[in-house]
Amino acid sequence: MKKDDLHRSILQKLDERVASDPRLHNAHLLIHSDKLDIHWPMAAGETNGVAAHPQQPYHTASVGKIFTSVLVAILVEKGLARFEDPIVQYLSEDIVKNLHLFKGKDYTNDIQIHHLLSHTSGLPDFYEDKPKQGKRLLQEILDNPSRSWTPQETIHWTKEHLTPRFQPGKRVHYTDTGYNLLGLIIENITSKPYHEALHDYLFTPLQMKHSYLAQFSQPAIKSEYPVANIYIDDLIINVDDYRSFSSFYSGGQTVCTLDDQLLFMKALVNHQIIQKETLDKMMDWNKMWIGIDYGYGLMRMSFIPFSKKYIGWGHLGASGTCMLYFPNTDLYVMGGFNQTTYQSKGMNFIFFNVVRKLVKYAEG
Repeated sequence: MKKDDLHRSILQKLDERVASDPRLHNAHLLIHSDKLDIHWPMAAGETNGVAAHPQQPYHTASVGKIFTSVLVAILVEKGLARFEDPIVQYLSEDIVKNLHLFKGKDYTNDIQIHHLLSHTSGLPDFYEDKPKQGKRLLQEILDNPSRSWTPQETIHWTKEHLTPRFQPGKRVHYTDTGYNLLGLIIENITSKPYHEALHDYLFTPLQMKHSYLAQFSQPAIKSEYPVANIYIDDLIINVDDYRSFSSFYSGGQTVCTLDDQLLFMKALVNHQIIQKETLDKMMDWNKMWIGIDYGYGLMRMSFIPFSKKYIGWGHLGASGTCMLYFPNTDLYVMGGFNQTTYQSKGMNFIFFNVVRKLVKYAEG
């Protein structure tokens, strides 16, 4: 298949997917490879009657965890922290008190920064885990959209309603609670609010002019396009107005454009943000889910077992977002389906309609 035909084929598939699924209202996709001489920004659907555009900002969800982990890595390279440091060195007493009580023993002092980065702390997840009594915090967030949450409040809610899963370092349990703790650690080390650190260390130097932390900061340049809505099943979420989304904080609350994410990932891949040795350390993989391993704020996707051609790394988000790099074809894939029912559907679309086709094209 010729390059132009391949481009049209993928765009057609994206249009068809949005048009055929009544729950899917918009989608954004960027395919880039210097090796293959490809740069294809795409969008389909609409937001509040405005047609989706490839330059439209959207909520990246847990893709933002990479920003948090790279911020920590920058501070480690500056000698301001170590991955092996106990987190109690950087957190207030009211936060660490009874943080990790497991089977009658307090393991809080055993949690190190790398445990939070790699989801091996054993701490529960305020976003997904269900308390023994009462509603999930996600339901509280949706039921009370005007209530603002501080990261400290999400930690206290976690301690009050949930229990740790295991001793630090024993297994992997994905936890947004751990990433909000990392945001507080970043604030302690830098003496800046997390959103200012994001802009000062990443968004501004990398010229990510349309990126910001929803509820907390503004982009350097406001987009002419509206921020795409998120859909939680059939519930419409305007991320700038939904005050309760402040709870996601350093676990994934950034709003970006496709191009801004490409700037970031290319800089990360080419060791322009952090050194190769640091990035290699962040790729200390542990098995998390089938086909997905986790490092320090990085996911590794193995779409076909034992085939390096289809291995990519980066991160995924709950609303069908992704920011991935596939080394075999020097392929970058950024995207978002802005619908929580598309966590797995989105990745299936990207594998079958993007990655597999691009690998075949690269092989001639």
